[in-house]
Amino acid sequence: MDGVVKMCIAIPGKVIEVDYPFAIVDFKGTKRKVRVDLLESLKEGDWVLVHVGIAIQKVDEEEAKKTVELLEQIGLG
Repeated sequence: MDGVVKMCIAIPGKVIEVDYPFAIVDFKGTKRKVRVDLLESLKEGDWVLVHVGIAIQKVDEEEAKKTVELLEQIGLG
C-alpha cells in the first residue's frame, strides 16, 4: 500500500425529471442523466445518492444538504 486512503463516495442530487429507467439529477447546477433502476416510486423533487451514474438510495432533503456541506468542507463539493 502507498499509504493513501482511497474510497468511493455517493453524491447527493435532486431529481428534476424522471423517464424510467433514467432520471435527470441536479448536482448544484450540474445536471446529469443517471440510472434509477434500483429505486421505486421516484418522482421529481426527490433527493438521491448517486454512485458511478446509478442512483442507489433516496434521501431526505435535509440529509442531502448536510452531505453536500460536508463534501464542500473536505474540498469535494
